[in-house]
Amino acid sequence: MTLTFDIKPTTNPTSDQERAAKLANPGFGRVFTDHMAVVQYSQDKGWHSARVESRANFPLDPAAAVLHYAQEIFEGLKAYKRDDGDVNLFRPDANAQRFWNSADRMAMAQLPQNVFIEAVEQLVRIDRAWIPGGEGSLYLRPFMIANEVFLGVKPSAEYIFAVIASPVGSYFKGGPAPVSIWVSENYTRAAVGGTGGVKCGGNYAASLKAQAEAIAHGCDQVVFLDAIERRYVEELGGMNVFFVFADGSLSTPPLGTILPGITRDSIIKLARDAGREVREEAYSIDQWRADAASGKLKEAFACGTAAVISPIGKVRSVSGDVVINGGEAGPVAMGLRKQLVDIQYGRAADPHNWIRDVK
Repeated sequence: MTLTFDIKPTTNPTSDQERAAKLANPGFGRVFTDHMAVVQYSQDKGWHSARVESRANFPLDPAAAVLHYAQEIFEGLKAYKRDDGDVNLFRPDANAQRFWNSADRMAMAQLPQNVFIEAVEQLVRIDRAWIPGGEGSLYLRPFMIANEVFLGVKPSAEYIFAVIASPVGSYFKGGPAPVSIWVSENYTRAAVGGTGGVKCGGNYAASLKAQAEAIAHGCDQVVFLDAIERRYVEELGGMNVFFVFADGSLSTPPLGTILPGITRDSIIKLARDAGREVREEAYSIDQWRADAASGKLKEAFACGTAAVISPIGKVRSVSGDVVINGGEAGPVAMGLRKQLVDIQYGRAADPHNWIRDVK
């Protein structure tokens, strides 16, 4: 399917001076660019009205389906400014595929993957001046909501797909610092047959109570256990997790009830390229404690689009604390992080053709 985007530049653009001031310290997800990409769907027209226009509020009826039955999905990816001034997208095809899969699970209209990528690229082109230099990037948030006006329980017949953009600085000031995580024993994130593998807002809303519990215990993040036996490590509130062992191998929880992270998949491929064994297997919290105590486990780290890789320095729970690698960042995690970031910014070879150059 091919759609032609109607490009409507804003009549009130941010001045160069104001934009420079915002880019000096953008934080994360607080500053937004001038435009957004929008495509609409209805059962009678299909996907239509593709456009790039001024970023603005959506008019939503109080009975819009998203407000009552939570038909909503989203993605997260970044645009990176290369040293030569060109702009890279990292694996947008993987985001488009995951968005398609999420829509299927949530009984929503499935956006053709080429339209997803075109919407992202059109927004990057028109708001290119908002991409920070250095270790900054332009965070892109494609999302879709159900906007049919009704109160019956059924899949919506109308949807709005949009992409907004937010310039972000380096996630870590002074380099990645090890994080502490809290083991949630009161809450679970997903069960077999549920929406754990879907990037929908409800999954994140359900994690917030556990995240608040983690913060109350002095931790940066929460890690969830499986919903059936409450034994096996699944993922953090918003990141996948890896374990590095003394023999050089890595393991990560298997897919099914966790999000198929694109950073996760990239790390698996890069580690295997380097000759490391990577297992996708169940790993219990008790085994994590025992392996850390014996020295078999050398590192643990979380990964995701925003931070890329975050070393895990301490695991806390009601059963006591476990320190990983003396609470320091480990060489395997940091080596993989550098390799991945260098590919994203065009500073290293791209052996898997992950980079899409936006002209």
